[in-house]
Amino acid sequence: MKKIIWGSPDFKQQLQALYERPAFPPAAEEAARQIIAGVRERGDAALTEYAERFDHARLTPEEFFMPLDEAKKIAATLPAADKRAIRQALKQVSAFAKLTIPHNWMKTVRPGVRAGEKFTPMERVGVYIPGGTAPLVSTVIHTAGIAHAAGVKDIVAITPPGNMHPAVLYAMLQAGVTSICRLGGVYGVAAAAIGTETVKPVEKICGPGNAYVTAAKKLLYGEVGIDLVAGPSEILVIADHTANPRFVAADLLSQAEHGSGLEHAVMVTTDPALVDKVEAELYAQRDTLKRQETIDKVLANGIFLITAPDVETAAKIASDYAPEHLEIHTENPDAAAKKITAAGAIFLGQWTPEPIGDFCAGPSHVLPTAGSAKRFNGLETVSFFRRTSLIKYTEAALKREAEIAHRFGCMELLDGHARSATIRVEK
Repeated sequence: MKKIIWGSPDFKQQLQALYERPAFPPAAEEAARQIIAGVRERGDAALTEYAERFDHARLTPEEFFMPLDEAKKIAATLPAADKRAIRQALKQVSAFAKLTIPHNWMKTVRPGVRAGEKFTPMERVGVYIPGGTAPLVSTVIHTAGIAHAAGVKDIVAITPPGNMHPAVLYAMLQAGVTSICRLGGVYGVAAAAIGTETVKPVEKICGPGNAYVTAAKKLLYGEVGIDLVAGPSEILVIADHTANPRFVAADLLSQAEHGSGLEHAVMVTTDPALVDKVEAELYAQRDTLKRQETIDKVLANGIFLITAPDVETAAKIASDYAPEHLEIHTENPDAAAKKITAAGAIFLGQWTPEPIGDFCAGPSHVLPTAGSAKRFNGLETVSFFRRTSLIKYTEAALKREAEIAHRFGCMELLDGHARSATIRVEK
């Protein structure tokens, strides 16, 4: 745990080091590059080898995809209360997604000129569902559920072969997944992006993953669409004298338990007394949680308690950090939020804990990390659409503007472009 105190001689240097966190280490990218090359060169044979090497699963190509009937049998064992929770969360996430579906439009923008946009759902997308140490049921809802609401017909869940938890499978079936690809990590993402003898390529891959999956998505971008490059989970809490230290500590620990040990949990407070109170709560609550080994790694290296003179400065620090999740525990959270310029998602007030966004609030929990909220949006409904611009001229409108096209063609030494416009209006 590190305390960064306003007014200390190295305050700015400490903040800068915090801002410049990587999404993944260079070694992960090199390892991902080699695995992708193997899939590209050897197809199904490479997938069989990697499944055994990385996931200790012996799979033939015929076993790469899980039969949906088998998934239904396993999903049927899930307790009824868990099924209800999944259906309710999916209902709420889908409802939000449908509110944000882009609509086709066409308008007269000048006399004789109509322009607009056309949006078409993608046909086949892949959603990556991590395995790891926790069954991430909510990730299914926040990826496949949104793709289904957008109208994508073919949704491939890409997940490690051992990720067969009844809740995960039930969520997949409820969220509109059409096939379950039992290939994990880099080799699973590479198969979905490149395609093999057995795996048909997708148009886009969405969803979180470990450092290697993140590196693979970056390397494959262009060959396949991706949502964003996201690293370890992180949270930043802006807190003033009204904040409850128990709530703040609980929310910081909610991210510390994720699993990699590289997570960040940051508090920026205008109340110096809150630092010691939150620190005490962190250790007290840590003892009540199950994933203590993971949490201890973050307590040692990923917890940062920062003081600031006022909410405006705290908002500036938060915006420069550009967190994946930003909670605002202040007297007027809505006013503080207006000062934020970069964050994946903002949670307003002490009654809006970050996990409610992870599970059931509505917007997707697939969000930019490592400062990339300055450059990327989180996963959204429009992520699953192709956008096409529409343009229509009348003869009179072209006659009016053909000279503009002619002049640009001449300036750019593209006389074919100039002729294409002027040939239609020559006497």
